[in-house]
Amino acid sequence: MKATFKKGEQLVTVDLLKPLDISMVLKGNSENPLAWYLDAPIIKPVTMDNWVGKVSEGASVNFNNIYFNPHAHGTHTECVGHISETFHSVNDALKHFFFMAEVISVVPETVGEDQIIPAKELRTLLEGKQPEALVIRTLPNTASKRTRHYSHTNWPYLHEEAAIYLRELGVKHLLIDLPSVDKEKDEGQLRAHKAFWNYPEAPRYDATITEFIYVPNTVSDGSYLLNLQIASFQNDAAPSKPVLYKLL
Repeated sequence: MKATFKKGEQLVTVDLLKPLDISMVLKGNSENPLAWYLDAPIIKPVTMDNWVGKVSEGASVNFNNIYFNPHAHGTHTECVGHISETFHSVNDALKHFFFMAEVISVVPETVGEDQIIPAKELRTLLEGKQPEALVIRTLPNTASKRTRHYSHTNWPYLHEEAAIYLRELGVKHLLIDLPSVDKEKDEGQLRAHKAFWNYPEAPRYDATITEFIYVPNTVSDGSYLLNLQIASFQNDAAPSKPVLYKLL
């Protein structure tokens, strides 16, 4: 099924029957990716008195409670409300869901004990393009990212100057395959978050950051149409399902 979209002055055609899902599935066990020192999510049947919400145990339906944290347990999209004193919901920040996106693959640069994604590398890879959304895949890229436990690993992160560069370039929606765009243990400085959202000077309330994605190696670097959908949570962040469509 082909569909044509008008994005600004550009007409783009995609095949809606060939989605490229770059979200991760949330699982109620230790195979779920983890960060921020939390245990695995819990998915379990509701129990009331002698009733268990599970068909295999006599119920007419499966009826589960799910306990999870959007920031720690999988693909999520967040707004400036993640770092602001006043409340802002991602459900209010994201009102449009289709964007022209660029996928790039980056080898983080080792600096001391850290691995950073510098502005110069992004500038080189984008080659003058100014996408609405940027999808960053870090290398090496293995399927183990889908089950990795990141706590206390000092994962790679986006340098503050790189976040400023993307903001000034006009990128509204940043997606990355790490638990955070910032250093794991940075004493709460959150430099990349603040730089990308331009907080607190002039916050970009309609800009979003999506973390904990997984971009399969079968998805080539290049231009795509992105459909960024979130669960309708009144919260600073919500589970999300970013899907790419190859341009025809």
